[in-house]
Amino acid sequence: QVQLVESGGGLVQAGGSLTLSCSASGSTFSSLTMAWYRQAPGKQREWVAVITVSETKRYADSVKGRFTIVRVNAKNTVYLQMTNLNVDDTAIYYCKGRHIAGGSGYWGQGTQVTVSS
Repeated sequence: QVQLVESGGGLVQAGGSLTLSCSASGSTFSSLTMAWYRQAPGKQREWVAVITVSETKRYADSVKGRFTIVRVNAKNTVYLQMTNLNVDDTAIYYCKGRHIAGGSGYWGQGTQVTVSS
């Protein structure tokens, strides 16, 4: 079992920056593919970014060039560095961990990001 806890959300003005954190416990973090998702009000949850165990990174087109995903295995933590935020980035942000061996994965409880104009 893996427990994931997100933090770092908050209220920021458009054009500002935030860094989200997701701390993992209960498993070998280095064997988890980690991803960030978000869900805006009235919309489906969407994938934002992923980082593999070999640190390959991919991003949704909507955040490419503005968001950076980073993992620090020594801290069992994955970060989402968000810059040049706009109101469309307002959402609850969730991290997800999935073992490289497979399985459905594990979700955190989410952290709210609100961008004001």
